[in-house]
Amino acid sequence: MTQHAPLIIDIAGTTLTGVDRRRLAHPLVGGMILFGRNWHSRAQLTALCADIKNLRPDLLIAVDHEGGRVQRFRTDGFTHLPPMRALGEIWGQDDKGQPGSGVLKACEAATSAGFVLASELRACGVDFSFTPVLDLDHGESGVIGDRAFARDPRVVSLLARSLMQGLLQAGMGNCGKHFPGHGAVKADSHVALPVDKRGLKAILADDAQPYRWLTSVLTAVMPAHVIYSKVDSRPAGFSPRWLQDILRAQLGFQGVVCTDDLSMAAARQMDGRTLSYTEAVITALQAGCDLALLCNRSAVNDGTELDEVLDQLAEAQLKGHWTPSDISEERRLNLLPRSPARPWDELVRSADYMQALDRLP
Repeated sequence: MTQHAPLIIDIAGTTLTGVDRRRLAHPLVGGMILFGRNWHSRAQLTALCADIKNLRPDLLIAVDHEGGRVQRFRTDGFTHLPPMRALGEIWGQDDKGQPGSGVLKACEAATSAGFVLASELRACGVDFSFTPVLDLDHGESGVIGDRAFARDPRVVSLLARSLMQGLLQAGMGNCGKHFPGHGAVKADSHVALPVDKRGLKAILADDAQPYRWLTSVLTAVMPAHVIYSKVDSRPAGFSPRWLQDILRAQLGFQGVVCTDDLSMAAARQMDGRTLSYTEAVITALQAGCDLALLCNRSAVNDGTELDEVLDQLAEAQLKGHWTPSDISEERRLNLLPRSPARPWDELVRSADYMQALDRLP
């Protein structure tokens, strides 16, 4: 059996310490996620990513880099990408006498945004970004807000597909989030556990439609830290009902299911109590997740909580409380780019990159 490496962890600084190297070399760690604190310059980021790959070429280097207010790297040449709502707004802006021209412009801009986003990240050694947001803009969720393309699931699906095409042109996969939809609840799941009281039929006919329409092109899906109380008492990321019965069996998704950040207290609420980090990881894996994100723990108490999770997860595996999955490991490896990235200096002089910049709103 292949060793399943389900944990995505973080580091505290801009270079790898000896402790970072030990953690990243652990067989249960499958990747790391970058944050603004890991950024100083393009040269530093490129050197950091190269150092990680020298340690373990199979480690997935990921980041939350969507555009708008969720963009980790903004200086030293990185393009300020628009929020996804800006692309949705182009949709209805037809040129005079040319009905439908706004739709074409919006799709073209979305593809360009995906290409610029992915090619800049890959030029620095980053493998993957958790994008695009597939949530619908109900006007309810402050944490989603302008991160969403639009209210209409058809518009969201077509713009997301266009953005995914741009990512793919640069050799990067994609991650639709937050399944089955975070846009209809007000609470911020970073600090509270939202509850959506709609029934399954209503959700599948609206917020979850992009997942149905995009299942053949989605590389990964991230479940929402939301309870859909008429469907399951568990949050979607801990729910076999949502992940196995609906996402896999009913909607036919075959790619990676990756948790949102389990370090948030609200993300570990289940059955009226707060799970420990290890309990949350195991519960998510048992529910049907392939990868589990545990972020922002490396800088707290020298990262002792990360070490505890690694030790406890290994012990749980030995005791049979968690069974590694060859399929999940194969899915993880499939997130790694298959083509070489263009170096930054070559990228920024290329005609396709300059053309994509011109098409951004």
